[in-house]
Amino acid sequence: MKLHPVDLKKIKICDSFWSKHINLVKDTIIPYQWNAMNDLIPDAEPSHCLENFKIAAGRKKGEFYGAVFQDTDIAKWLEAAGFTLAYDRDPELEKTADEVIDLIAEAQQEDGYLDTYFIIKEPDRKWKNLCEGHELYTAGHMMEAAVAYYQGTGKDKFLNVVRKLADLLCDTFGSEEGKIHGYPGHQEVEIGLIKLYQVTGNKKYVDLAKYFIDVRGVGKNYFLEEMDKPDYRQIFPEFADYQPAYSQSDRPVREQTAAEGHAVRAVYMYSAMSDLACEYQDQELMDACTRLWNNIVQKQMYITGGIGASGILERFTVDYDLPNDCNYAESCASIGLAMFGSRMANITRDASYMDIVEKALYNTVLAGIALDGKSFFYVNPLEVWPDNCLERTSKEHVKPVRQKWFGVACCPPNIARTLASIGQYVYSVGKGELYINLFVSNKTETEVNGNTIGISMETRFPFDNRIDINIQNIPAEGMTVAVRIPAYAKDYRTDVNGQPVNCRIEKGYAYVTLMADAVITVSFEAPARFVRANPNVRADCGKTAVMKGPLVYCLEEADNGKNLSGLYVSTDQKIREQESSAFAGVTELIMKGKRMEETAWKESELYGEHPLTFSNVTLKAIPYAYWNNRGIGEMTVWIKELVMAADGIK
Repeated sequence: MKLHPVDLKKIKICDSFWSKHINLVKDTIIPYQWNAMNDLIPDAEPSHCLENFKIAAGRKKGEFYGAVFQDTDIAKWLEAAGFTLAYDRDPELEKTADEVIDLIAEAQQEDGYLDTYFIIKEPDRKWKNLCEGHELYTAGHMMEAAVAYYQGTGKDKFLNVVRKLADLLCDTFGSEEGKIHGYPGHQEVEIGLIKLYQVTGNKKYVDLAKYFIDVRGVGKNYFLEEMDKPDYRQIFPEFADYQPAYSQSDRPVREQTAAEGHAVRAVYMYSAMSDLACEYQDQELMDACTRLWNNIVQKQMYITGGIGASGILERFTVDYDLPNDCNYAESCASIGLAMFGSRMANITRDASYMDIVEKALYNTVLAGIALDGKSFFYVNPLEVWPDNCLERTSKEHVKPVRQKWFGVACCPPNIARTLASIGQYVYSVGKGELYINLFVSNKTETEVNGNTIGISMETRFPFDNRIDINIQNIPAEGMTVAVRIPAYAKDYRTDVNGQPVNCRIEKGYAYVTLMADAVITVSFEAPARFVRANPNVRADCGKTAVMKGPLVYCLEEADNGKNLSGLYVSTDQKIREQESSAFAGVTELIMKGKRMEETAWKESELYGEHPLTFSNVTLKAIPYAYWNNRGIGEMTVWIKELVMAADGIK
């Protein structure tokens, strides 16, 4: 039986690490993004998102503005609102969200169709460009948002809107004669349909999701045939030489062996595949999910949990191609990776999936938003030299500073909905089982075998590695608690009511059987450590990264001066941990190293025969998630390593 997350209405997070980010969602991020989507942020790229809905609803006249998928910005905003209202019922936010839902309902057409681009701009082109049109992608995000809002508030108006839309999709797409035998260019609707099935019980929704997965890449490529039609109109110029691998449609999904193409499309599809594999007990589909996951995390993932090496087409490239200063690693892609990993963990009860989920959440996802909640990274490089982040170059997608908003703004509301739903990643629940996946201070209630149990977790993780888990109202027949053993944990210890216990260890979880109320205390060592890449990762040869627990650290110019590429770290010296002077409650890392001297070089010399000379320096590293919160400057995750030999430095 697949595990499931706890109800967000039942979990209250009060955590020394996460609360400052989660509290920003309601207090700052949702209001800020509301203003952005109403074009009220000075000097920010315009959105026009809500204007499009007003035009589509007939409230005002005007032209469509923005990307073909502009509607999804407000969908993800509503999803974040739904998650937030689940644990903090705010009347003003709910009123605003209800008004937006009223507007969306007005814009929806009589047959259920809902997409402002095609309603306003090309009403005669519906469903004629599945490759680029994003109609199904938009529908999927609307469904996800409606489910979250229904679960958070109990209100079903939005849910009924998307049910009408989903009914239209079921009547329009499928294998039957007279239906469109296509599939989405950007996968997402599969996730939405599955969630809609889970709350309504209507099996035709999950059956349609399965159809979209089953037919993808089978036989003649639908998108290439679509493009050959005489009335085809291209939306994106970069699709002029379209390759089906870009959208994972070059072969049937069950035959795919490596992650390829657009990274966000891929992990959204893999998330749906894992859900469907479980729902239909499809072992072949599950085997494909396992292969694809392993390829990503073993050969195509950054140490930060970022995925998508190429700035061109935002895509995977080949195994071990992981450049640091021109990669893409889109925030949305790491969110999709966390979605995929959490599903796989709930199906397999294998903690290694949650290790990667944790990595993505603590690093790339958090790096995507400033500590004040008012600016965002779309792209997440591991090395930045601001001077060469120039337009019309190979680095033009790399920004040295977070942006107020984007013309294509998929990442900011995606980060918002993820932060608002962090509680869904902390626990998983099964029949008589409670799984502890992430170490986050909280209080929650959940049902185990029909009994309401109370859970209280207290910790200062990731800067302190003691976790106290107080569980009350244990059922008379007892229950099993499984606590994740992180891959980086050393000297892992489990106590129950202060006494050590021998636990069954399986797939990275420590299993404890409880017959009465108890406090489980987990403790382990996770000192700062040097981490190296596989030698096949050309970009990282001879370099090292620094981690503490799940946190990847980086050097910033603010602490270490300019030209970070001239720094070397002494890995034979102990890393010192201390309280950060820049970020309250955060541990910074101090290391010994050397700087390559520049004094022998004249400004007029580009090349010369000067010997290498070094000076001793002390290096300071901060969590990667917090970089660029102190102004523009250089940053690097990977640092050149000093190699000691018998005759000195090499």
